[in-house]
Amino acid sequence: MDKANSSMVSEFVLLGLSSSQELQLFFFVFFSMLYVVIVLGNLLIIITVNSDPSLHSSMYFLLGNLSFVDICQASFATPKMIVDFLSEHKTISFSGCIAQIFFIHLFTGGEMVLLVSMAYDRYVAICKPLHYMIIMSRRTCMVLVIISWAVGLVHTLSQLSFTVNLPFCGPNIVDSFFCDLPRVTKLACLDSYIIEILIVVNSGILSLSTFLLLVSSYILIFVTVWFKSSTAMAKAFSTLAAHITVVILFFGPCIFIYVWPFTTYPVDKVLAIFYTVFTPILNPIIYTLRNRDMKAAMRKIVARYLRPPKVSELPLVVRNSFY
Repeated sequence: MDKANSSMVSEFVLLGLSSSQELQLFFFVFFSMLYVVIVLGNLLIIITVNSDPSLHSSMYFLLGNLSFVDICQASFATPKMIVDFLSEHKTISFSGCIAQIFFIHLFTGGEMVLLVSMAYDRYVAICKPLHYMIIMSRRTCMVLVIISWAVGLVHTLSQLSFTVNLPFCGPNIVDSFFCDLPRVTKLACLDSYIIEILIVVNSGILSLSTFLLLVSSYILIFVTVWFKSSTAMAKAFSTLAAHITVVILFFGPCIFIYVWPFTTYPVDKVLAIFYTVFTPILNPIIYTLRNRDMKAAMRKIVARYLRPPKVSELPLVVRNSFY
């Protein structure tokens, strides 16, 4: 079907999170601060992992890639949402809407597989520690990262194949702060039941399969350490509690919104905030503040670049100028 003939809508209207002027001003300040923290926090993780030799292991390599994906995931719609809080007319072009759908499914699909890779890394480290360096080599980590991006790309292209040629000839109001696929699909000028079934199958297979793989890996780890000392059990639980928190906050909203897209609820917008804004800011907090090696490496980075140099560390000419 020719898109020029089938799609008369040139732009979509985004209703955003609220129509209240007072709330929009508060949201502007709040989400602007969150976005700055997301970018700076995840950039600090990437810089720390790459600059500290003690963190050149598979776990931190995957963590650095997760931080990069989090920056991308927070950036596909959050900057426009922040600008729209100060705008009276919240519109997005048809091509911009399609781009948002493309990037959200690329990054979320990739992050799902990346979280599975991180869970597999922890499984090998706890259950097969003697073979950890052999199994989780740099080559293995590179393959896992490439697979995560490939799965995300295949997932988003398949979703776009259902959407890009839909005829949009009438309603163009999207009750969200970005082009959410279930809500955009309902605006098409045809019966979208079959399309929604395909969305359920596509998103359901990816989200539920990766979620089950994650749960299975955690169960295997707990079963393995159950027969060891109570200290090992407590250490494993402390390590995995952070992973489980991220998984619940990330997969819960995704599964709720995309596995049952036939009915949209007002709470969907709040849930979308979790995997577009809150999860990217929770990842650096959860994965770093509970990790002694990361905290020590970050302190060295901050001390190296932000601490004022001592007089004894200054060049001789500069030191003489003080006297």
